[in-house]
Amino acid sequence: MRKLILLLFLPLSLFAQKRDSVYIENKVFTLVYSEVLEQPKWVKYRVACAENNIPRKGLEFYKEKAIHTSDNGDYIANEWDKGHMAPAAAFGCDAVLLKQTFTYLNSALQHQSLNRGVWKELEEYERNLRKKADDIEVYIRIDFNPPLKKVAGGATIPSGFYKTVKSKKLNISECYYFKNIAPNGDLKIFRVNCE
Repeated sequence: MRKLILLLFLPLSLFAQKRDSVYIENKVFTLVYSEVLEQPKWVKYRVACAENNIPRKGLEFYKEKAIHTSDNGDYIANEWDKGHMAPAAAFGCDAVLLKQTFTYLNSALQHQSLNRGVWKELEEYERNLRKKADDIEVYIRIDFNPPLKKVAGGATIPSGFYKTVKSKKLNISECYYFKNIAPNGDLKIFRVNCE
């Protein structure tokens, strides 16, 4: 009887099964999120803005109801940035869209030197393409190669990122691969053949 009473007081969340693939679609992105990894598995978006003129001041990453994601604790006191997969700057011409990029669904543990370096440079390139055509589509596949490593907060660290940038109007289909480490070299050395 005593065991039964204790079980009744355990939070129901302890018995909830984490899902490996949750499909999400909104006005900013389409993605599949893994509650098991606490990271997105892939993300698609269309660059909405060439100019980034809405201030980001005061915007913080937020958790979504009913989906188990990473959180701020996964990014504290380590080398991992909250790497926007659909970049804030690509939606920085509309306050509502910009805010949607700050969900943890759209955040991956990304090495700070990668996020602030060649990854950012590629995002700027996407926005420059947007000045020429309104059909700039981006697909990111996040790699998780064994052995899987986690941060102290429990989120799994991606091993790398494939990124494809396409435009029918500009006749472009370019692919890049970045290991999730401090990069060495300029953007062109990360270009790979599209599969």
